[in-house]
Amino acid sequence: MQFDFGFLVTMMPALAEAVVANATIAAIALALSLLIGMALTIVRTKKIRPVNAVIDLVISFVRGTPLMVQVLLAYYTLPLSTLSSGPMIAGTIALAINSSIYVTEALRAGLQAVDPGQVEAGTALGLKRGTIWRKVLIPQLLYNSVPVITNEATFVVKGTALLSVITVVEVMRTSQQIGSANYQPFEAVVGAAFCFFVMNTLVIAIGNLAERHLRRRDER
Repeated sequence: MQFDFGFLVTMMPALAEAVVANATIAAIALALSLLIGMALTIVRTKKIRPVNAVIDLVISFVRGTPLMVQVLLAYYTLPLSTLSSGPMIAGTIALAINSSIYVTEALRAGLQAVDPGQVEAGTALGLKRGTIWRKVLIPQLLYNSVPVITNEATFVVKGTALLSVITVVEVMRTSQQIGSANYQPFEAVVGAAFCFFVMNTLVIAIGNLAERHLRRRDER
């Protein structure tokens, strides 16, 4: 089998267009996962046993089942509810929920690194609990968790490839269609791999920039 570099070059514009779908889904899913993960972290600190038991069950399910299964569950179950959703919305929700579980675990670890004396000092100053979270804890949590969140972002980007199984037209599905139509699947897979490599290289670069920026601000 001879690799056709020329065919790879000709298919890259189509894959570049499909990258927009992957990037959009990943960005929305990651933003939602940060919000959900932060909310779960705050709720878990309240130590309400029945609520924490449900959260622990959800965490166990998400961590114990493949992301592919979760994507398919979202795709087939969401239309049964009052929420009308297409494959892209279902896939984004599945990725967001999956990622939020790992985000909340990262934030919980980051919370343990925060000096509890800061909370006591805030309470002594008369600050409300919500203000302490917003002004004291959340900024430090995000700072401590930047490397883990960056790593999680790369997993979210790679996870968008699984949405091809529910007919979302993204890089993987586009490459499969082009490869099948031209009987050159290897070149198509290489093109898809290159697109994901570029996307995650950018994600890591952005994460490193954010970490350096936060570190410089902390040193001032």
